[in-house]
Amino acid sequence: MFNRTKSKKGRRSPMATVSLIVVGLMTTGGAYALFSSTANADDSTSTVAASSQSKVNEGQKLFASNCATCHGLSAQGTSEGPSLIGVGAASVDFQVGTGRMPMAAQGPQAEEKPAQFTDEQIDALAEYVASLGPGPAVPSESLTNGEDGDAAEGAELFRINCAMCHNVAGAGGALTEGKYAPNLQSVSGKHIYEAMVTGPQNMPVFNDLNLTPEQKADIITYLKYVQDNKSPGGFALGSLGPVAEGLFIWIFGLGAVVAMTVWLTAKSN
Repeated sequence: MFNRTKSKKGRRSPMATVSLIVVGLMTTGGAYALFSSTANADDSTSTVAASSQSKVNEGQKLFASNCATCHGLSAQGTSEGPSLIGVGAASVDFQVGTGRMPMAAQGPQAEEKPAQFTDEQIDALAEYVASLGPGPAVPSESLTNGEDGDAAEGAELFRINCAMCHNVAGAGGALTEGKYAPNLQSVSGKHIYEAMVTGPQNMPVFNDLNLTPEQKADIITYLKYVQDNKSPGGFALGSLGPVAEGLFIWIFGLGAVVAMTVWLTAKSN
């Protein structure tokens, strides 16, 4: 009697077997899914790394063919050109993308001209130089499209930090020793941002402690507004400000008054 009761209590329920099968299937499926996702992630990472390395290699070839004469085979710099180690991708994208590099001839500063490389080649050169040492990266489009910033705030920041060289309307201006601040009325937002973070030629560097990325975006929004909205008064005289306008009035306005006076006097005689 005792043995029969014990045997009855120790018998497994049919549901226990089903539960064990379900748990086993779920465990196996979960492990397989985890393994598959990890493998896919590793494959994706490997593909991205291979693509990046391929771009670096292409950039190194372009650099050796077009830049090493002045900057050295390892971009260490020579007597003809500075070291590029640590300047970052943004500096290369600005200098090469605006045609300033390679320079056509030595001068007070590099002249802007049509770019000598395609966008893909510029990206490869930037990737190679960026691999040599940390430096400013190419900015995201959200910071350079000129649509997401505050134009009024950007105008104030531009007047405080930039107008003394570039003019309040971004028309540019003369500097010392034959150098000049370039006109900004046709420069892309990306190149304006890159110039602020890299400080090309005589321009100071505006890092994120001087101007935050959002403030740089505000400045670009203001310049984009100036580019899209020309002088409502008509002839802007190069947007050079009240000195040029006053000089125009003195020369042409008073000259016209004197000429009219002489003509009236001659006619009356």
